[in-house]
Amino acid sequence: MSQESWLPTLKTDTPEEGYNLAIKLARKAVGLTQPDENVRKKLRPVYANNADSLILASQVVAINFQTVAAANNYWRD
Repeated sequence: MSQESWLPTLKTDTPEEGYNLAIKLARKAVGLTQPDENVRKKLRPVYANNADSLILASQVVAINFQTVAAANNYWRD
């Protein structure tokens, strides 16, 4: 029995959908890196109130968005 992929494609119809996918990629990476939800909840107040942490999180999303945009030929088609 095959399990359905959480990421069947990087293709999206619009840049906004692509950006949402970039956020999903970042969130999934955090969940896979730290699978313990209680630990993530404990750490959230620390990074949620730290400007450097928030900027770095935005940077990860931006890098993911670059990847999604390239996979979609920058929505030129």
